[in-house]
Amino acid sequence: MTGKEKRAQAPYHAVIFTSQRTEGDNGYGHMAQVMEDLVSKQKGFLGMESARDSGLGITVSYWKSLDDIKSWKENAAHVAAQEKGKAIWYKNYNVRICKVEREYSFEM
Repeated sequence: MTGKEKRAQAPYHAVIFTSQRTEGDNGYGHMAQVMEDLVSKQKGFLGMESARDSGLGITVSYWKSLDDIKSWKENAAHVAAQEKGKAIWYKNYNVRICKVEREYSFEM
């Protein structure tokens, strides 16, 4: 998602996923693409933004409701990816779920 794409009017919810990866790809790139394709079809999904440098990765996904977030967390393919993430791809991660009350932006 870029800053130019439209999200729902606030309030909505954001899931902030911060992580540190292990060395090597080990199938991560392929799984990330599969998950991105799958999440884009989930009920209540509004979009996402992601950035990664050599150490820290941050992905923020936007959702209409907490129930939609819960459904995505419990999606069978996503659960399998989460398990692989813990076993292979991540040194550590944090998940924060927030309610976005308002937003504003600047565009040149």
